[in-house]
Amino acid sequence: MEREFMEFDVVIVGAGPSGLSAACRIKQQAAEAGQEISVCVVEKGSEVGAHILSGAVFEPRALEELFPNWKELEAPLHTPVLRDDIYVLTSEEKASKIPDFFVPKTMHNEGNYIISLGNLCRWLAQQAENLGVEIYPGFAAQEALIDENGVVRGILTGDLGVDREGNPKDGFYTPGMELRAKYTLFAEGCRGHIGKQLIKKYNLDSEADAQHYGIGIKEIWDIDPAKHQQGLVVHTAGWPLDIMGTGNTGGSFLYHLENNQVVVGLIIDLSYSNPHLSPFDEFQRYKHHPVIKQYLEGGKRVAYGARAICKGGFNSLPKMVFPGGALIGCDLGTLNFAKIKGSHTAMKSGMLAADAVFEALKAGREGGDELTGYVDGFKASWLYDELFRARNFGPAIHKFGPILGGGVNWLDQNLFGGKIPFTLHDKTPDHACLKKAADAPKISYPKPDGVISFDKLSSVFLSNTNHEEDQPVHLTLKDPNIPLERNLPLYDEPAQRYCPAGVYEIVQNDDGSKRFQINAQNCVHCKTCDIKDPAQNINWIAPEGTGGPNYPNM
Repeated sequence: MEREFMEFDVVIVGAGPSGLSAACRIKQQAAEAGQEISVCVVEKGSEVGAHILSGAVFEPRALEELFPNWKELEAPLHTPVLRDDIYVLTSEEKASKIPDFFVPKTMHNEGNYIISLGNLCRWLAQQAENLGVEIYPGFAAQEALIDENGVVRGILTGDLGVDREGNPKDGFYTPGMELRAKYTLFAEGCRGHIGKQLIKKYNLDSEADAQHYGIGIKEIWDIDPAKHQQGLVVHTAGWPLDIMGTGNTGGSFLYHLENNQVVVGLIIDLSYSNPHLSPFDEFQRYKHHPVIKQYLEGGKRVAYGARAICKGGFNSLPKMVFPGGALIGCDLGTLNFAKIKGSHTAMKSGMLAADAVFEALKAGREGGDELTGYVDGFKASWLYDELFRARNFGPAIHKFGPILGGGVNWLDQNLFGGKIPFTLHDKTPDHACLKKAADAPKISYPKPDGVISFDKLSSVFLSNTNHEEDQPVHLTLKDPNIPLERNLPLYDEPAQRYCPAGVYEIVQNDDGSKRFQINAQNCVHCKTCDIKDPAQNINWIAPEGTGGPNYPNM
């Protein structure tokens, strides 16, 4: 099929912090040099920020470099962190507060801000458009354009107006468009579906440890003004997850924003071993702990969402470049797990890639080569140093649990500055960590009370998730028989629990047989299924543009 096409110097996939920072940086450099460089950003969400979800405590280091006058430009950083409270929850009723002396330096947040990352991305998009960047929300990049020589030449956007069987709808069909580029940067976020393909095609992870992930589930609450402490940051480890590292680890956050709001969330490592575990239900019961409940009582939940995060860090970084393009941000895996922060590192990676793209175009290169300047710039940057110093944090927690692993990290960060003379590795992929259902204890979750804890469907409603019902299912099965023939008998089909949106169900038919049902309309694009399925049978691909959640300020 002959498709329409547009040509740019640079195409960027994803309007998150890394993609928008890259776009701004390229345009800034071009303006300073008096050079014209065309930059296009495509975003699958209905608007910039619609699919952005993060805690978030934000370190402004990269923002200071990109826009030194960000305060005058009214960037949405309104709540400086005033205090850090860190607890170990030892049971469903008890907790121990950790003295500051025993907290790893990376967990201190002096000089940082509590923000909505979605709103920061909206602001970055405004700056990018002011600089001349073309941004197209509602267009999902479906695949990379790769020529006969193996060079990435841009992307193809998804077709619009296709029915569930893949046939064009009368009067509604619009074929996808080719967006051709000299260089293409992939900034899709954690487990980007094109990024995953590129890593496999170019064997980019051949020398890296397995990537590791967590699922972050988050809510926004309006709370009683008498309980609000603007600028307070609360982190916890322990209950309802493991303390001693027996297979299910993670941690929580509760941040006091402005306007009497708090954000509350739980991050569960997707290396968890018990197939009966439900991250959503763990989060709901976690909110009943007195340390957390004290802030939520009398309040009202106003938003819900979930997103996987890349947390393998330095040891899991794949090769960054391939002919014609590069991975940036969480498509690459630049989150600093020791800080539980990835926005400033994502921004910096985008800026480093932008510098390399600008230098290549300035030198008259027409694309097709590898952006080795990006690799060199990364190795010479504070980003490399920061990620290197944090390289042991995740493996220590995975191997030894929050208490012993936390002790290792305290020694590494506080005494050795992140340069302890050894490197821990964790090479087992998360999907391979599940025990058989028969070998793991079942977990009985309390029924939600509708006040502090809630069910999945009412939660998904708050995410404003919507997909056109009559379109191809974007959660594809490599083998449709595996859920019932393998995953159900071995693991009690964990998809019906690890999904935080009720997408997957085992349904009994009238004749007593069972079927595996996919409620794709519920999908909040967290990517957990693509990561945790023990058979690696579920492949998440981008649905029609604008589909998915519509987060107002996550």
